[in-house]
Amino acid sequence: MVQVRFDEQGLIPVIVQDIETKEVLTLAYMNQESLTLTLKDGLMTFYSRSRQELWRKGETSGNYQHLVSLKADCDQDALVAKVKKDGPACHIGTESCFTDLLYGSDQHPTIDALYERVKGRKDKPQDGSYTSYLFEKGREKILKKIGEEATEVVIGAMKDDRKETVYEIADLTYHTLVLMVETGIDLAEIRQELAKRQVVDKKVKQERLQ
Repeated sequence: MVQVRFDEQGLIPVIVQDIETKEVLTLAYMNQESLTLTLKDGLMTFYSRSRQELWRKGETSGNYQHLVSLKADCDQDALVAKVKKDGPACHIGTESCFTDLLYGSDQHPTIDALYERVKGRKDKPQDGSYTSYLFEKGREKILKKIGEEATEVVIGAMKDDRKETVYEIADLTYHTLVLMVETGIDLAEIRQELAKRQVVDKKVKQERLQ
């Protein structure tokens, strides 16, 4: 085993990377104790510089990160951990703590991250979560909310209130994602269907086989 070099505070930075997508998920820090626990249990455990305590990723959210490999750089003062994750890496619900804000962004992960977060609230319900509440109440409640939000979109647009319309479209989108998760429809299916709509000047109604 390589002997890593901790800094003067007894810490070493750790870059966490998704083993499957190769995406960089987060940058965190370890001390000797958290490193030992990570290697022992195979679950990523870090040291919080702000709280000055150990914390295990997923301990409260359920989004654990399972260690696959851990490597040190040539100076042994930085680590790269490749992991399999149980859910979004960031506490705000995004797949990665890094977002495309500065330069060269051609991706828009927000809708995907929100879908995964909604799915997480169904798979692992949380007390006080409105999303978990909707799943608990069932499809009828979800459909009712979609109807209400669609009406709110119409009202906002009729009033020519741009801010309200944007807000209500976002609400409708969120509740639609809830319905998608409830019915087992994923975003890839919607993208595939949209890709077929090459001609947007003619409305073609879906025909059902009798």
